[in-house]
Amino acid sequence: MPEEQRRESEAERTVVLSAVTGRPSGTTPADRPGGPSARSSDITPDEEFRNHTVAQITPGQPEVGHRHPPVVDPADQPTVAHEPVSEQPVPDRPQSEPTIRHRLDADDPDPTTRASAEQPTVAWPTPADHASLAARVDQPTERTAIVRPFVDQPTLTSPTPAPSAAAPSTGAAEPAAERTTVVQPVVPRGEATEVVAEQDGPVEGSGERTVVLAPVATAAATTVAAAAAEPETRSAGTATALLDPPAEPAAERDADRTEPPPGGETRADRRRQARRAGIVAGAVGGALVLLYGLDLALSQGSVPRGVTVAGVEVGGMEPAAAEQKLREQIGPRLGKPVQVRAGDVQASLDPKSSGLELDWARTIADAGEQSLNPWTRLTSFFSTREVGVASRTDQTKLTAALEALRPKTDREAAEGTIRFEGVKPVAVDPKPGQKLDVPQAVNELLPHWADGTTLSLPVTTVPVKTTPDGVRKALDEIAKPAVSGPVTVQGEGKNGTLEPAVIASALTFQPGDNGGLTPKLDENKITEAVRPQLKDTEQPGKDAKISLASGAPVVEPSQEGRGIDYAKTFAPLPDVLRRAQDRTVKAEYGKQPAKFTTEQANQLGVKEVIAEFKTGGFAADSGHNIRLAAEKMNGAVVKPGETFSMNRQTGPRTAATGYIGAGIINDGKPDRAVGGGVSQMATTLYNAAYYAGMTDAGHTPHSYWINRYPKGREATVFQNPDGSSVIDLQFRNDTKTGVLIETIWTPSSITVRFWGTKTYQIEGLTGAETNQTDPPVKHSKPGEQCVAAAGTHGFTVTDTRVIKDLGGREIKRESRSVRYDGQPKIVCTPQDDHKPNG
Repeated sequence: MPEEQRRESEAERTVVLSAVTGRPSGTTPADRPGGPSARSSDITPDEEFRNHTVAQITPGQPEVGHRHPPVVDPADQPTVAHEPVSEQPVPDRPQSEPTIRHRLDADDPDPTTRASAEQPTVAWPTPADHASLAARVDQPTERTAIVRPFVDQPTLTSPTPAPSAAAPSTGAAEPAAERTTVVQPVVPRGEATEVVAEQDGPVEGSGERTVVLAPVATAAATTVAAAAAEPETRSAGTATALLDPPAEPAAERDADRTEPPPGGETRADRRRQARRAGIVAGAVGGALVLLYGLDLALSQGSVPRGVTVAGVEVGGMEPAAAEQKLREQIGPRLGKPVQVRAGDVQASLDPKSSGLELDWARTIADAGEQSLNPWTRLTSFFSTREVGVASRTDQTKLTAALEALRPKTDREAAEGTIRFEGVKPVAVDPKPGQKLDVPQAVNELLPHWADGTTLSLPVTTVPVKTTPDGVRKALDEIAKPAVSGPVTVQGEGKNGTLEPAVIASALTFQPGDNGGLTPKLDENKITEAVRPQLKDTEQPGKDAKISLASGAPVVEPSQEGRGIDYAKTFAPLPDVLRRAQDRTVKAEYGKQPAKFTTEQANQLGVKEVIAEFKTGGFAADSGHNIRLAAEKMNGAVVKPGETFSMNRQTGPRTAATGYIGAGIINDGKPDRAVGGGVSQMATTLYNAAYYAGMTDAGHTPHSYWINRYPKGREATVFQNPDGSSVIDLQFRNDTKTGVLIETIWTPSSITVRFWGTKTYQIEGLTGAETNQTDPPVKHSKPGEQCVAAAGTHGFTVTDTRVIKDLGGREIKRESRSVRYDGQPKIVCTPQDDHKPNG
């Protein structure tokens, strides 16, 4: 058919279709070559949101809604015009199935393939309003279809209209009836197919007709009746359909779009903006690199910007100028003490004695090192950077100087507690301890000792268990109630009283749980305070005694007593002290066994004399003191493993205890003192223990040898005026049996016997005098009372104790050397009786 005739007989039609699922609107599954199951599942969500697609179709293409499209001459394929779009994937379909293509592939090498597809190529539409659609009526020979992208949704079909007598069957004389189909979108995907029926009947006018389909309300299969055809305006042999857009909310339409609405920003626009941003960023980056390189080049050879050394700003200066400035400002500091702080303790160090000396050359070199870090160089415009000084250090001296600070800086942890000022309790908060970390202190000191500021040296903290809150709680709940009043101790027929002062002296506190304090009572203090008050309510026991009255040891039996069990009595006292009222405890009585029972006395094995020693030749005043000491030691028992102390056994030897002044040797000269002469008692006791096989636990010989004592085998003792021990005599009983000491005093002698079970035979060997020296000479002072003395020579002597068993077999030997000084020769100075002439 000629081209011109075809234009006259066929009119362009406009079809508006809603989104379909897998096939063009107006076809049934049976009409598609792929059958009812042929459908596309490759449509992306972006394609599904494109609400409209415009395709330009030339006459000869199959009309949407017809079952049997006319045969199309490949030469009559349409020329497609479209707007630029982004690449989208094209769903795969069989070649025989009609497909709406999203983009004309201009590079397809096989044009016959495009012709055989028998489908228009899709381009993005302009807005679907009446004005734009009416403007296209004047375009002859072509028609426009606004189609949505295919998605995998139920299919809409429109049945082929029945033949009408009023309308010619050929359709060649008049243009075919034009119709407009409005299909609403199916909301849920995968629901039942919407079937749309066209209205039957003759078509008036030019043979074109308009079918309007109602929107599908639900996913159920619902048939919507087509609206009656109505004539449309014609112009130049072309029919134009004015179509209303689908009745859907604007919000839903906007939500279905992946591209911006007309007039908005497109993807191409965004790409262009991204390219422009990249260009700008590159330009800025290049400029920064250029500036960085320029700054680095210009700053070479000078101290970096913002650098300070020991607080002195030298940034940007030449090294020589920087060194001069540093010498002027730092130099005067170098001879001054370096102030340091360790925790809460202040101290100082002398730089010179600590081995600290500033290295100027290395300090300038360290300060002049240029940083390559861009950020550091940038921030140097707005900030400063401190560079420590470089030092020449004597590490040994510096470490020793820091160690010398420990008495000031170090302290032990002090736990919180409560102390009493009289009877007033005072809280003492805990204080953590600290120890100077010397290695870290060296690292901190070296770069900053010339800063002229107080340096903080690192310390290690020693934690405490208590807390201030825990101390306050113990103060309020324990200490204050404890001394709020006296505590009554109820005895049998008599009461004792613990006064607040006694409680305060006996109450102490120790760290407890959860940062608190635990009270502790000194039971001895409170017992000794109450015992004298309740002594009359007790019946004391009697210790066993080994009597020598008959000339042989006899055990006198012990007796049990009845007394107060103070441990049980004071067990409830901590709870009583917390109370303000009812502050009473009851004395608990019980049997009181003897400290030395009959059974213990019989098991000691005291049955015979195992050693004896006797001395004499003392003056009467010395004899008095010797007698008092002998009485204190007579009957003393030394059990196996025990150590005997003479000073402890006699107690204080003072005037208050009956001792008198007697002769002593003071600095080589005769003198007098209270308790004098007791050293002879000590020498006698030492020799008795020596021959009894006791172990020497400490003794001191005289500085001068006294001729009534054995050489190298004698002892002295001495006490302070208050009775505290200074020089003592001690021995230990290492035998398997006990020892009883018997003393026998006469006005001219003192004898000491050791009773027990004989175990050893003891022999004492005295060596010859060696290393003899002449006596020193001392002259008296004028007017001083003087007693002349010939003096004695000094010497060294060795004493050896030979220990044998009872069979005479030697067990061991013990030797001891003693050095005696020569007793001075006293020369009295004559009195000057000459009187001056008058």
